[in-house]
Amino acid sequence: MTAITINFNNVVKLSDDQFYQLCRDNPDIKFERNANGELIVMPPTGGETGKRNAKLTARFVLWNEQTQLGEVFDSSTCFRLPNGPNRSPDVSWIELSRWNALSAEQREKFPPIAPDFVLELMSPSDSLSETQAKMQEYMSAGVKLGWLVDRRTRLVEIYRQGQPKEILESPTSLSGEDILVGFTLDLQIIWS
Repeated sequence: MTAITINFNNVVKLSDDQFYQLCRDNPDIKFERNANGELIVMPPTGGETGKRNAKLTARFVLWNEQTQLGEVFDSSTCFRLPNGPNRSPDVSWIELSRWNALSAEQREKFPPIAPDFVLELMSPSDSLSETQAKMQEYMSAGVKLGWLVDRRTRLVEIYRQGQPKEILESPTSLSGEDILVGFTLDLQIIWS
């Protein structure tokens, strides 16, 4: 299964509230929306990707519970990014004061904020070029650090604000740098 992109722009341009309602009315379908306003129907992940996503999220949650520096979000969370798209990273994190600055209503719906950190784990149905474009959308929206992990090729692309992407071959770990202070991800949970 691959993601399906639908362009309704010549028929109707969904407002943020209409997009939110569409998602609420169709809870069994995972929608995203790109910067052009095109609707993307995301396929569910397979077992191997889902298992790794769960392990990844758990690592971030455990680190965050110890540091209490922010909030961790799973792949079900859709963010309304400042540059227009609605995206659901596999794992994301927002520094606590930025999250707390949002109103209760903003936090309840699709938060209108770019996470400080995002991680995308490629699944067999993902297109590398589309996922790289999504990573660029994140960076354009103000994300400070992003990791694109491709377990098939064992490549990791690191995206940093204002810098060219860095590509690592079969790294054993990744550092959260000055964004996820004190966090190190052991990549054996992905490669094995």
